[in-house]
Amino acid sequence: MRDIIKHRAIVSDDWEVLRLAEGDSAESVAIPAGKVIVPLAVWQAQRATLLQRPERAVWLGNADRPESLKDDLAQFALIAVDFPKFADGRGYSIAYNLRMRLGYEGELRAIGDVLRDQLFYMSRVGFDAFATREDRNIHDALKGLTDFSEAYQASWDQKTPLFRRAERPGAPS
Repeated sequence: MRDIIKHRAIVSDDWEVLRLAEGDSAESVAIPAGKVIVPLAVWQAQRATLLQRPERAVWLGNADRPESLKDDLAQFALIAVDFPKFADGRGYSIAYNLRMRLGYEGELRAIGDVLRDQLFYMSRVGFDAFATREDRNIHDALKGLTDFSEAYQASWDQKTPLFRRAERPGAPS
C-alpha cells in the first residue's frame, strides 16, 4: 500500500493501477483480485466481467475521451487520469470535462508524473486525489495545494472570476 493525497490529507491507498505490459491485450489481460484501476481499453473490453466486482475504477490516458464513459459514470468508485509526463496538460481538460460537462461527482485522481507544482491547478479543474510520484516527498507535495491563496480565473472549484468577487473602491455596485 502506498500513501496518496485525498481531500487535502495524506491517506493510505488500497487501489492498484493496472498498466498493460508489452504483449498484453485489453481483451485478455488478467485483472488481479482486489481494488484495481483498469485502463479505459480494459473497461471497454471486459465491462461485463468488471461489473461483477463490488468496486470498480478506470483510468484515462491523455488521448482518451471522457465522453466514452458518460453512460457508465455511476459505476465507478473513482476515475483516474494519467499524466505520462509533467509537461503534458491534456489531463487537466479531461478532468474539467468529467466534472463540468459530464457531472461526475466521485473521486477524481491524478496518477503518473504528478508533482507538487501541479496540485493547486489540478484541484482547480476537479481533482480531489493525487498519487504523486513515489520518488518525491508526499508531505511536501501536500503543501502545493495551498501555494496560492486566491485564483483569478473561474473554474470548477470557483465559478466566479476574481474581478466579480472582489469589491473595488470607487467601482459601481
